[in-house]
Amino acid sequence: MSRVLLIGATGFVGRHVRARACAAGVEVVAAARSPEPGGLRLDLAAGPAEVAEAILDTAPDAIVNCAGVTHGTPAELVSGNVVAVANLVTALTSAICPPRLVHLGSAAEYGDVEAGVPVAETAPPRPLGLYGVTKLAGTELVRTLAETPVDAVVLRVFNPVGPGAPRSTLAGRLAAELRRTAGTDEDVRVGPLTACRDLVDVRDVADAVLAAARAPGPVPAVLNVGSGRATPLRDLAASLVRVTGSRQRVLEAPAAGLERSSGVAWQQADIRAIGRVLGWKPATDLTTSLRDLWADTACTG
Repeated sequence: MSRVLLIGATGFVGRHVRARACAAGVEVVAAARSPEPGGLRLDLAAGPAEVAEAILDTAPDAIVNCAGVTHGTPAELVSGNVVAVANLVTALTSAICPPRLVHLGSAAEYGDVEAGVPVAETAPPRPLGLYGVTKLAGTELVRTLAETPVDAVVLRVFNPVGPGAPRSTLAGRLAAELRRTAGTDEDVRVGPLTACRDLVDVRDVADAVLAAARAPGPVPAVLNVGSGRATPLRDLAASLVRVTGSRQRVLEAPAAGLERSSGVAWQQADIRAIGRVLGWKPATDLTTSLRDLWADTACTG
């Protein structure tokens, strides 16, 4: 693989995929709805013709789709996670020599699972919220490519953490609040921290994306990307407070019911399949992820 069309290049995961790909000597065509200078303007939801033109013009060896909508109205979620993917799938099926597609799915597609049992790709998806429902619809659209000459894989990413984590994530929001209130007596308030999540460093996610894009042969339709560990969210908060050296208290507030994973008490990825198929495994411990996230807030906050 010498050239990749990276859609969603300005997002949290997309930025790290771009950095890892460039470091590996891969030419990256960075595309986004609001691209950075020199990037390609591409809105998947605008229609398949625009996507097909971008594929034809850039002639990539692989397409990585990191684009998506994590929150918003039902119409916005459907547009960003379903219509956009449908347009990408349509464009690929019309391409003469379609490149491999690596599409980022979400652990929210699984929904609530049995506590203590790592969730494998064979588990029936039962998303609880509209975000998970729309992400699952996107995954199913990509899976239809199995009946065409297009080679495609969905990477179901669990909870990415690390530098650049947005405020829409617990770690990103907590780090930003600790940075904002540093040196004060102001308490930091977050939602309930009773759940356990599989937290995986965003740079490890980027490495998994590159491994999937570069794999020499067909790969399974869906592969989990996670740490393979379930971390209590209270431990995440305590670890971040330790990393920052903050003396502030982190107080839990009642649930607002709006979180994308609301209602999911426990998740841990079974990552044996991606290890067998791609030789990938997570390499970054949570403390390092949080330390680098904290350092990043000094630059962006």
